[in-house]
Amino acid sequence: MSRIPIALTVAGTDPTGGAGVLADSKTFHSRGVYGMAAVTSLTAQNTTGVQDVFNVPADFLEKQLESIMSDEVPHAMKSGMVATVDMMVVLANMVADFKIPFVIDPVMIATSGDALMEEETIEFLRSTLVPKSVTVTPNIHEAEKITGHRIRGEADIRKVGRIFLEELGAHSVTIKGGHLQGDAVDYLFTRDDTVILSEPRIETQHTHGTGCTFSAVMTAEIAKGKTLEESFRLAKKYITSAIRNSPGIGKGNGPVNHFSFREEELHE
Repeated sequence: MSRIPIALTVAGTDPTGGAGVLADSKTFHSRGVYGMAAVTSLTAQNTTGVQDVFNVPADFLEKQLESIMSDEVPHAMKSGMVATVDMMVVLANMVADFKIPFVIDPVMIATSGDALMEEETIEFLRSTLVPKSVTVTPNIHEAEKITGHRIRGEADIRKVGRIFLEELGAHSVTIKGGHLQGDAVDYLFTRDDTVILSEPRIETQHTHGTGCTFSAVMTAEIAKGKTLEESFRLAKKYITSAIRNSPGIGKGNGPVNHFSFREEELHE
């Protein structure tokens, strides 16, 4: 087994590099973790929206994962855009076989508003994948979609957190509250505790890939042996810096800066 921490992302592509496997790989690298990737979907997208999607056949996703696992098993992994039930079955079987710490970023809707997951896939995610994860990292809209409960404020977030833990069998859930009004507040619900982190809201449209990046930081830190809470706290600091220092790329919702937090650390 390699001495360097290894993290695997199972997700789609974004040719402009703001989200998906490219964003995950940059995040892993910035956290000192070697990144691997199995691609689920090829997208034609940029900062203004998603123009087209080609989903990889499930048997080819399985071949990618078999190639990885037969050569070097990563220390942690995450999933992002997994659009079809067939691909989720492959992923669920692989997680069961190798018992790798597994973070689910349930990518359903792009920052631009485009749908990225088929409706029939959500039930499989809810019933089969969620209980296999160490944490699920939905934003407000994704948490509403998975639980069927509308979120208007903190009381609703706490109720949804209980639904994930008590009804869906999640070991923990990380609910990102950036789509609500006021400060940017994120919540980690475990079966033993609740951790709430808040930062002043940064007024910007450049938030493309924030969900991918947040979950990738958590995955990288877990691969390094950090606890779930330590990983959550680091991810919050990282994403705040990444949004604050976004590079302003593109004509729409631009990407965050995957290297700004490392620079801030170096200069502390």
